[in-house]
Amino acid sequence: MKRIFFITGNKNKFREAKSIIPELEQLDIDLPEIQSIDAKEIIRSKLLEALKHKKAEFIVEDTSLYFDCLNGLPGPLIKWFMKTIGNEGLYKIAETFGNYNAEAKTIIGYFKDNIYFFEGSIKGKIVAPSSGNGFGWDPIFKPEGSTKTFAEMTQEEKNSISMRRIALNKLKEFLDADRKSYKH
Repeated sequence: MKRIFFITGNKNKFREAKSIIPELEQLDIDLPEIQSIDAKEIIRSKLLEALKHKKAEFIVEDTSLYFDCLNGLPGPLIKWFMKTIGNEGLYKIAETFGNYNAEAKTIIGYFKDNIYFFEGSIKGKIVAPSSGNGFGWDPIFKPEGSTKTFAEMTQEEKNSISMRRIALNKLKEFLDADRKSYKH
């Protein structure tokens, strides 16, 4: 079985990914992250940087939050919005514009001999910060059709519908098809 390294320091992300793609191995290396509003550009840069450390197959991911009222911002810049204005500030932006629509999106980049992208997204609403589990912007994102924010869901509930799971399932289908083509 080939080795595929998921570059992340986040144990929860790795656990979720490994439950879908068992052959994954975690590689916790700190890669520089360019700043861009294009998540694929960020992922491509990280994968090319990873190749400087080791010749292997890698995956990296970017999970972003896109507000309709800001024409897609913060997107991949969500980390900086969280550090500066936090969930309360993000909610106030949506409230000020009177548009609470948002989309949570995970894009996974996979490098084998080329770079492939796999995307998962969930539409939802920005709500006043809730209490509960979760991290980052989980307390303000309520997926369409749900009565709970990500923070109010159990880890199992969140993982069963998450945008990361959708992207990982697409990657798994790709890897399974790739394996079958090798056997013939």
